[in-house]
Amino acid sequence: MVSKPCVAMTLAAGLLATCFSAPAALAADLKIGIAGSPTSMDPQFYVIGTNSAMARNIFDGLVNQDDRQQLKPALATEWTAVDDTTWQFHLREGVKFHDGSDFDADDVVASIARVKLASENSPSSFMPYVKGITAVTAIDPMTVEFKTETAMPLLPNNLSRIAILPSEEGETPSSELNTGKGVIGTGPFKFVSWIPDSTIELARNDDYWGDVSEWDNVTYKVFSNPSARVASLLSGDVDMIEQVPPADIGTLENKDGVGIVSNSSNRVMYLHMDQDRDDSPFAKGPDGHNPLKDVRVRHGLSLAINRQAIIDRIMDKQGVPAGQLVPEGYTGYVDSLKPDPYDPKKAKELFAEAGYPNGFDLTFHASNDRYPNDSLVAQAIGQMFTRVGINTDIVTLPKSVYFSRASALEFSFIMGGAAVETGEASGVLGPLLETYGDNSGRGNRGRYSSKAFDEALQRGRSLLDADARDEALQEAMKIAMDDMGVIPVFFLAHTWGLENSLTYKGRTDGYTLAANVHSAK
Repeated sequence: MVSKPCVAMTLAAGLLATCFSAPAALAADLKIGIAGSPTSMDPQFYVIGTNSAMARNIFDGLVNQDDRQQLKPALATEWTAVDDTTWQFHLREGVKFHDGSDFDADDVVASIARVKLASENSPSSFMPYVKGITAVTAIDPMTVEFKTETAMPLLPNNLSRIAILPSEEGETPSSELNTGKGVIGTGPFKFVSWIPDSTIELARNDDYWGDVSEWDNVTYKVFSNPSARVASLLSGDVDMIEQVPPADIGTLENKDGVGIVSNSSNRVMYLHMDQDRDDSPFAKGPDGHNPLKDVRVRHGLSLAINRQAIIDRIMDKQGVPAGQLVPEGYTGYVDSLKPDPYDPKKAKELFAEAGYPNGFDLTFHASNDRYPNDSLVAQAIGQMFTRVGINTDIVTLPKSVYFSRASALEFSFIMGGAAVETGEASGVLGPLLETYGDNSGRGNRGRYSSKAFDEALQRGRSLLDADARDEALQEAMKIAMDDMGVIPVFFLAHTWGLENSLTYKGRTDGYTLAANVHSAK
């Protein structure tokens, strides 16, 4: 295959032509079909799975996460808590950026400082991961010191989410990175081109500090339509796909030359409700006011959902009912918090207690191309609400418009999916449920707010003792679930389809990383 010397990139600002150099002939190509397009090539712009997964191909953090989200050394080889408010990270020698420049402590300092710049106009920024850092200092070329406002035992976890760029890009805005300029990391692949909603092309980084990939060239192709994604694998247009629709798993398992990889997920599907406004645009009781502010209504809605039926009938058993926001085994998981049983009778009783014996009007908004079967799941939940007397309308939208409108609080009741990005509970509790502010709760689209929750969460973020930290995060989880700040529905399973000539070890975060794809031996 001969790579194209110039690629047209369509952006909101117009049609731009961006040229990149690449090897003239590539011996080993890999083509991957993905479910959603990145919204930006800035790895620090938006906390969303599609962006983070792509960034991991190109960029490293000081710390990376393995396929089960356990921390592992990356650009830092070791880290130490010197005291309650001081961490030192010792950097890896001999690392080079894709442009050939040497990696050192100045790049770390500039990258951490750049997070604030990248957060401008972000629907959900990375600022919560650096919140509380008061100073970042290059002690010497290979040592970086972090000072924090209070104890931050989760600093290594948080920094696993922050991509490191060259210091020269420290003031480069997201808009410029989206043209392809400055997309320079230390990761296993170099950026070549991006056509939004179409393709992303990468080339192997032969100077990678870790295991060099066997793939010279990787092309990610976007197929937001699940059927089209499956068809692309069956036709040989791609070698591998992610997010196999549950209904197609059996088809692929029985197809010669194709295999399935499936594993449990850290992504919880949840319902977010407007708990702030008295008058909400799409939730109205007989008096015109918002019924979702009443905790009894929120608990009633949870009891109206038959989680197991959704998993069995819509998800083809590819999921696990959820009663909280992290799966078992993660710090902050509460043994006693079980998924609510399906109890429509009790749901109606709670609605009556709250003053809505005849229900109320609700419009439920959801995406229709972001998560496996998202529109079908929304339709099923809406029907369950209707059965308990809620006059429910369902509106599903493409993710390209849905999430921005949800962040602008145009809706009253929405569905989303959240992954435990840091491998522990604060990484999902903070974005979804912490009181909304400039650097907190940026994904809190229901505007839930609880002083007790915020205090417990902050303790969990600050306690160096692991057991005490777990206890504080469990307390925060219990408060949020008692308040029903969000309604957890189920944890997704991640499923990939691939040619039998390939192997892939599934990841709990659902990322599809080209470096982890190998030829079958």
